[in-house]
Amino acid sequence: MSTPNQPSGQAAAASRSSDHFIPPPPGEFLGHPNALWNLFGTEFWERFMYYGMRAMLAVHVAAAFFAHLGEGARAEASLTYGGFTSLVYMTGILGGYVADRILGYQRSIMLGGALMAVGCFMLMAPDLTTFLMGLAVIVVGNGLFKPNISTMVGKLYAPGDARRDSGFTIFYMGINAGALVAPFICASIIGQQYGYRWGFFAASMGMIFGLIVFQVVKHWLGHVGTAPEGKKGYGPLMQVLVASAILVIPVYFLLSKSDLLGGLLIVMMLGLVAYFIYSGVRSGEKIQLHRYIAMLILFLANILFWALFEQAGSSLNFLAQDHVRMPDVSIFGWTPTFEVFQSVNPVFIILLAPLYASLWVKLDKADWNPSIPRKFAYGLVGAALGFYILVFAINTMVGEDGKISWIWLTLTYLVHTMGELCLSPIGLAMVTKLARPQETGLAMGGWFLSIAMANFVAGRIAAIASGGGGHEEAAGSLLQYGATFNQLFWIGIVIAALFFLAAPLINRLMHGVR
Repeated sequence: MSTPNQPSGQAAAASRSSDHFIPPPPGEFLGHPNALWNLFGTEFWERFMYYGMRAMLAVHVAAAFFAHLGEGARAEASLTYGGFTSLVYMTGILGGYVADRILGYQRSIMLGGALMAVGCFMLMAPDLTTFLMGLAVIVVGNGLFKPNISTMVGKLYAPGDARRDSGFTIFYMGINAGALVAPFICASIIGQQYGYRWGFFAASMGMIFGLIVFQVVKHWLGHVGTAPEGKKGYGPLMQVLVASAILVIPVYFLLSKSDLLGGLLIVMMLGLVAYFIYSGVRSGEKIQLHRYIAMLILFLANILFWALFEQAGSSLNFLAQDHVRMPDVSIFGWTPTFEVFQSVNPVFIILLAPLYASLWVKLDKADWNPSIPRKFAYGLVGAALGFYILVFAINTMVGEDGKISWIWLTLTYLVHTMGELCLSPIGLAMVTKLARPQETGLAMGGWFLSIAMANFVAGRIAAIASGGGGHEEAAGSLLQYGATFNQLFWIGIVIAALFFLAAPLINRLMHGVR
């Protein structure tokens, strides 16, 4: 392990005040700062909580709270699911502001994680009101947690450090390692044997473990993510806690008001665009204005990608429940259930992420590394082609039992994962490269706001695919899924082609950022 020189306390303070990079405390593992592995472990357990809960969410909501609606139960559950996942990412822009200006990243992560653990416990409630309130608490907590831990990863590397993309890809493995084991433990084992409510309990315990990990090795972070000057002590922390409790109320309201939520997302996206254009102009630097324009264009690609990809927890989950033939195997008495498909994407991430991480570095050394816009276009192609695999299977490979083999859905997740690795970790790194240092947290919140918009659209798509509407086929039938997925394929391919052609223009706007 190498140990780069650590600046003195006075030098560190001066550097923080002027936005100059100073490294985290000495020590590296596998060529990256030790602090990366703290964030890796913390994110593992937070994602265990989120994906363990997500694997059960839409199915549980449909069965526990909307069963009386008959065929409309899944459509209503899909809208609730889409509203929740939208709000989860929507609040990230507020969390980025809080971390930048009030709490610092470390305290934002701790407070957000604690709120998410409480909210996940509340999902065990048998009544819809308490359940939705629990989702609202998770939303607010995630807003404080999610964008800020990603921003901290970027702060571990100096500008121009070639390890940055690789570091984000390793961090992305932490996300997906947690997402891998969570559906097995929370949904397919505990949820199936004892009920989904106890699966939510297991998920909440994962978040508590994550907070423990963060605290135990917090010294690896050193100055990275500490509170801004003048904002130390318990006063700012209590102010943010009170504000978070107040914010839970409108979030709870929006969970049941899908149309209003959609309008609010549009207003926030337009406000985000206006803010960064204004900030670029106010900076007096034409280059910074151009970089913000490039960042906002790439946000559009991000919205489309995740609108397609996030069918995983809703329409693809319902498809697996009804129309996918599971493998006939038994492992120590346990047989796979449809929830395990929620672990397929993380499996492929873990297998492929190291290859992609090394690939980008090798391509960069050979001067063959695709530009960021081209990588985004490849990601969109992957999302589109994944749906074509299902369209092909639905049209030609349905068995006598009226189901398709599990292999086809697995292949869809494989192609989606390949697209994801071209876009998502690269996008996280892109935000930290293009944003001004003092606005990195806010820009990362904007990245997650674009994912919020995507999840809202994904919920509407899932309601059509699994609950009827938009096609003549029967609600939730294979033909209904096939017709919807075919439209998603063509939309994805066309937009990917447009981004591929526009890549040179976007590159010029980025002014050398790669």
